[in-house]
Amino acid sequence: MSPELSFFEIAVAERTPTVNRLVGIIEQQAAQLAAQAELLQRAKEQIQALSDEIAILKGLKPRPKIPKSKIEGKDAEPKNGQDAGKRAGSVKRSKTAELTIHETVTLNPDGLGESWVFKGYCDFVVQGLVIEPHNIKYRRGRWVSPEGETLIAPLPPAVSGHFSSTLVSYIQHQYFSCRVTQPLLLDQLREMGIDISSGEINEILTENKTVFHLEKADVLEAGLKASDYLQADDTGARHEGKNGYCSCIGNDLFAYFSSSESKSRINFLKLLRGGYADYVVNADAVAYMKQQDLRQGVIARLAEAGTTFFSDERAWQAQLFVLGITSARHVQIATEAALLASALTHGLSRDMVILSDDAGQFNILIHALCWVHAERNINKLLGFNDEQRAALAGVRDQIWSLYKKLKAYRTSPSQSLRAEIEAEFDRIFTQKTCFITLNQALARIQQNKVELLRVLDYPHVPLHNNGCETDIREAVTKRKVSGGTQSHLGRLARDTFLTLKRTCRKLGVSFWQLLNDRNAAVNNIPNLGQLISEAAAVKI
Repeated sequence: MSPELSFFEIAVAERTPTVNRLVGIIEQQAAQLAAQAELLQRAKEQIQALSDEIAILKGLKPRPKIPKSKIEGKDAEPKNGQDAGKRAGSVKRSKTAELTIHETVTLNPDGLGESWVFKGYCDFVVQGLVIEPHNIKYRRGRWVSPEGETLIAPLPPAVSGHFSSTLVSYIQHQYFSCRVTQPLLLDQLREMGIDISSGEINEILTENKTVFHLEKADVLEAGLKASDYLQADDTGARHEGKNGYCSCIGNDLFAYFSSSESKSRINFLKLLRGGYADYVVNADAVAYMKQQDLRQGVIARLAEAGTTFFSDERAWQAQLFVLGITSARHVQIATEAALLASALTHGLSRDMVILSDDAGQFNILIHALCWVHAERNINKLLGFNDEQRAALAGVRDQIWSLYKKLKAYRTSPSQSLRAEIEAEFDRIFTQKTCFITLNQALARIQQNKVELLRVLDYPHVPLHNNGCETDIREAVTKRKVSGGTQSHLGRLARDTFLTLKRTCRKLGVSFWQLLNDRNAAVNNIPNLGQLISEAAAVKI
């Protein structure tokens, strides 16, 4: 009985037969209403489940399931000695102990008598930010020698134009890190009192960025040398009104972005060269061409001169033409081989593990597959009856149980656990269920056993590609907010600053401070390539 119905608690002596009958009727109706409310809730859940199923069949996204907030209420009891009012997992710390104090203001109450005794101060720290125009006029002394030579005092090293290094850093940070578009940046700065044009903003974002481009190249070189595995992914990136692609490679030390018109294996191998432009034909190139079943005659023509170096793409294409290698497939395989040989020549490890989501262009050297993407082939299936849905749920439970064992193996590898994992993999992905589509998906995953269990030989390699997925979301979000790039310099700048931003995040460096440091030519922050090498040395 709900609290609202407690009004009929009438003394027994005052109850009449009619009152008793009315109380009974009220109790029956209350119970019926509660049962009907429960049935109504179940009906709503069933309708929503059917609506989600229809959406999936149509290729649409179902209604998202938003979990309840885990934040405890004010009246919640503290757990495990935690202070009342603190969220679970929060660490008690002094929030102002490490702040730099820029101004100190002393306050005293009014109306103090002579009998009052001073007992020190109670400090109260207020964090703030000063955002206002700060224009500087440099009065450069102009001197003329007796011989008529004119000498004008030079500007400070930090001054490279009519906008301060801090303002330049702010514009770059807002655009590349906070994803503010150029039109909104123009409005924002003008409202703050900055006299600037859209062309000047574009110049600040894209032109004369040699320092940043060189540091990006250092990131790639150091990242490739310091890494024993790489994660790879790509996404669409329009340029000059045409569809293109942005590729990302990296790991827990760095992230490197590069855009082009193609997402082919040739493009990926160009990244692995680490900034070099040459093509090499040697034993590694010949081995790759044989692995790709290139015709023996073509291989013989290329390998006839032994180890050969070609300075750039033009020289390489000229050599292919001279040798009569013009078939598109032959040119592609030969070019891939020459690029791979170049990368290995310049220091790329032959034991480098490439972790991807099963995109074919990344399948080189030692290839590993992402378990999250593999499981999606099962997760996207839709059972059409209770038996199929039960089979699907059972298989997914088995997969994630195996995944937990793989995580345990990464922490503590052992031969016994390895044998157990391999046997369980075969049992899961060769089983036959009542769901034919599920059986076919399991068989496809079984074919990728070696690449999915690569962690058994290389426990340091992650089981999923989520790190690279997170990195490339930067390019996806930038594309959605600002659209495509319109100039070569714009595309270069986007890739460079995304590379520096994501690498800063991984190394624990403030991207804002890096921009200020580089634009002011202070260089107090070490080169990111150097920091990558140092971080890799600490891991070892």
